[in-house]
Amino acid sequence: MPADPVAVVGAGTMGAAMAATLRRAGRDVVLYNRTRDRAERVAAESGASVTGTARAAAGGAQVVIVSLADDAAVRSVYRGPDGLMAGLRPGAIVLETSTIAPGTVRELAPAVAERGAVLLDAPVSGSVALVERGELTFMVGGAPEAIERARPVLDILGRRTFQLGGPGSGATMKLVVNSALHGLNQALAEALVLAEKAGLDRSAAYEVFAASALGAPFVQYKRAAYEHPESAPAAFTLELVAKDLALVAGLAEEVGAVMEQLAANRRVVAAAVDAGLGAADMSALATHLRESR
Repeated sequence: MPADPVAVVGAGTMGAAMAATLRRAGRDVVLYNRTRDRAERVAAESGASVTGTARAAAGGAQVVIVSLADDAAVRSVYRGPDGLMAGLRPGAIVLETSTIAPGTVRELAPAVAERGAVLLDAPVSGSVALVERGELTFMVGGAPEAIERARPVLDILGRRTFQLGGPGSGATMKLVVNSALHGLNQALAEALVLAEKAGLDRSAAYEVFAASALGAPFVQYKRAAYEHPESAPAAFTLELVAKDLALVAGLAEEVGAVMEQLAANRRVVAAAVDAGLGAADMSALATHLRESR
């Protein structure tokens, strides 16, 4: 008997990549995006089908993947007569992969439960290339039995799934990971610009970074973007970096964590966004630093 379609709500960079990977694995995908033109383009490339509402997308699926930009977008797509929750089937699993505040997850989870469904906060670590290879890391908050029911979909998209606790724990872990990731991005940008200003060749310096103790996966897969910023696609924009850092700051304040580097990261990213680089890839932090005095 064929597996139920998987609904993907959000056809941005990661949502589109997940839809395409699911299709390559033979799963039917129903796609919804608030801007329908974007969903139609992704569907044409991947073979997914498109619906006009989040309710319709959720109505035909036992697993619903949500991948949206921020908390406001998530709340908007869940609520209302045409929202995701209105279409949920009893027993459905919602995989909330957006980077959002843990409090937003804890707000939405009971409302999803009232529909007889389960919300798992399941943000991911990894690039589009890792989505395409099915090698994402999922950080999941929610009941282990619900995770197991979602396993056929999780295993198509990811290599590892960590169960971290109750609702909100996956979202918390994603902010923890991103606090380090965005710190690494700034350190990498600063070091590369330092090398250039000191007379070293950009590509030669990056070659050493990649071969040294600095050669984390992030450093490896961002290499082309850093070496050739003029042609780098916006895989993750500086505007989204600023959003993530604000969420990290909110979490740090809530739990009483001192994060001195976070304050510096926020200041530099805000300056880059103010300089007109908000829609550029996060690697454009180096472009901003090259032009700064």
